[in-house]
Parts: sequence; C-alpha cells; structure tokens
Amino acid sequence: MKSQNIAHIPALDHLRLLAALLVFAFHVFHFYFGQWQPAPYAAGLGLVVEGHTGVALFFVLSGFLFMSIALQGGEIRYAGFVRNRFLRIFPLFVFFFYIAISVGRDEFRAADVLYLFFSNIGLAPTSNSFITGAAWTISVEFTFYLVFPFLARFVREEGLGYLLRLIGLMLLVKLAAYGVSQRPTHMFYSTLVGRFDQFLWGMAAAVLWAQHREWFERQGRWVLPLGLVLAWAATAWLARYASHFKPEPRQAAWVVWGTVEALVWSVVVLGYLGARVRWPAPVARALSLGGTWSYSFYLWHGLLLYVAQRYLGVWTPFGSVALNALANFALLLPLALGLAALSYATIEQPFLRLRGGYVNAARTE
Repeated sequence: MKSQNIAHIPALDHLRLLAALLVFAFHVFHFYFGQWQPAPYAAGLGLVVEGHTGVALFFVLSGFLFMSIALQGGEIRYAGFVRNRFLRIFPLFVFFFYIAISVGRDEFRAADVLYLFFSNIGLAPTSNSFITGAAWTISVEFTFYLVFPFLARFVREEGLGYLLRLIGLMLLVKLAAYGVSQRPTHMFYSTLVGRFDQFLWGMAAAVLWAQHREWFERQGRWVLPLGLVLAWAATAWLARYASHFKPEPRQAAWVVWGTVEALVWSVVVLGYLGARVRWPAPVARALSLGGTWSYSFYLWHGLLLYVAQRYLGVWTPFGSVALNALANFALLLPLALGLAALSYATIEQPFLRLRGGYVNAARTE
C-alpha cells in the first residue's frame, strides 16, 4: 500500500498478506473443525491452530512502518497523521460496525455508539457475531495511533533506549494486571495492555533497520530463516502448553507472550527486508496486491466463512482434519481475495485518495 509520506516498501505489503493469511487459516481451522478448543495434538501446526499470531505481526508492522516514516521524513504533524489514519481504517470499520448493530438491533443501546472507539472492551456489538468479530483489533490499533506521534518524537530525541524503558514499564504493568484481572489471558490477548509493546517492538525494529541496514542486508539470508523457525517454535510451544483456548483463565506465560511474539515477528520483518527476496515479477505483484487488500481481507473473511458454512456446508473430501482444513482454505482463499479486492476498490480506495502528507519533509512517490 503506497503512502505519501515514505517511499513504497513492497516487502511490508508481502508481510501484511502473510499476517492476513495466518488469521484466515486460523479461522478456517477453528470455525470449521477445531471449535475454538486447544489443539496440543497439532502443535507442529501452531502457526495455524494459534494463527491469531497474525494480529501480532500486523501490530509490529504498524510500529515499524510509522517509525520508519518518522525517521526518514521528519517530525510528524499530529492532526494530519490522525486524519490520515482515520481515513485509512474508519470507513470500513464503521461499515462493519453498522452490520453488527443491525444484526443485534434488539439488544442495541445508545451507549453502544461509544464502541466505535472501544470495539474490544465490554460487550462490544462487533464481538457478538463471528461475521464482525475480527473488528476487535481496530480500537487497539487506533489508540496506538493517538499516541504514536509523541512516541516518535521522543524516540528521535532519545533513541532506542526510550522504547526499551517504555517496554520495561509495560512489563511491570502486565505483572500487576495479571495479579488483579480475573481473566488475564483474554485481557492480554485483546487489550492495549497486552498489545502495546508489540507496536513498540515494531518501532524498535525500525530504529535498528535505520541504524544497521547494511548489516541486515548482508545477513538477511540467515536472519529470515531464523525468524521463521522462531515463529514456528514459539507458536508450537503455545499450542502445546499455553493456548489461548485453554479453560484456565490465568496463564502466567501470557505475561510475556505478547513480547515473545513481537520479538519473533520483528526478526522476521528485519530478515525479510534484509534478504531482499527476488520473487518473479507476477508473484511480486500478486503479493503486493494481497498486502494492499489485507485490511479488507481481514475484516471480510469471517463473514465469507460464515456464509460458506451456513449455505454451502463444509467440504470434507478427506479422512484427515488437516487435509480437509487445507482443502477449505484453498477453495475459499480466492473468493476471500476477490471479495477483498472489491471492498478495497469500493469502500477503502475512495477515502484513501483524500489522504495527504503529515511529515514536515514528506516524500511523495
């Protein structure tokens, strides 16, 4: 997705598509087969059965991109930044919010309008149905946007140490929150308390990239596979020992899980950028388009999965759950991408054309 504030980085589009595909595979498996239960028997497929980790990758990428803009472009103008972010995410989010309150019209309360800004707290209308359930991440992301210009300024003034201090403070907050929350695992999973450091680690990765780009470009061919192996190992461990779906509401591992996810995905981001993977031109274009459509893909895919299951049933040509899940993934992926492309052109793109520059020395492609 192109920006008016930094030169286009196609690799970030590729990684956005990866994040969306992880969430899609996660939902295909659990909505059709896994029934939102722990799957320790499939720990080797942790990137699928715990594919919610794609959300962490999205957050790391957000921190990385916006910190890169701040480092390359100059001081961020607050009003312009927030306006751009509003135009980027709210039109499609409001569309889904109105789906949610229409479906649940009999339970609607006037105060529910406030969930436009806190879609992941309390009994948010979007969380009452799988077709709109993915929207919980939007308010987490937008709250980060509200503080990012200040964070970027402080990092420019003080360097990486500022981020590390803030991450340390958030660890203390997590320890305290774990003690007082009745359901800390879900709280860490779904709120800014559990997710804020993922944006911060993405910002830290951007600082490292800016300072040591040449090193990462020399070493990217081993940094990337290292990051991918770490992502596989971490999610395999999570699936085996600390799944989000375990009935125990208090899992101590989740105090640090968000940071582990963010560190692993930061390694993948730095490795992929450094490796400068040369895809064939048609593949590169397809990956970039998928990344451009990733937000629409993310919000629409639950609705598509529900409609397919409700009206067509689940395709089970094999005797293996894993193979059946893969078959449904392969069958529905082109439909999900086509739907995302339609949504992007119809709902997102007209608003995106209204965006402008927000850095003092903005670069235009």
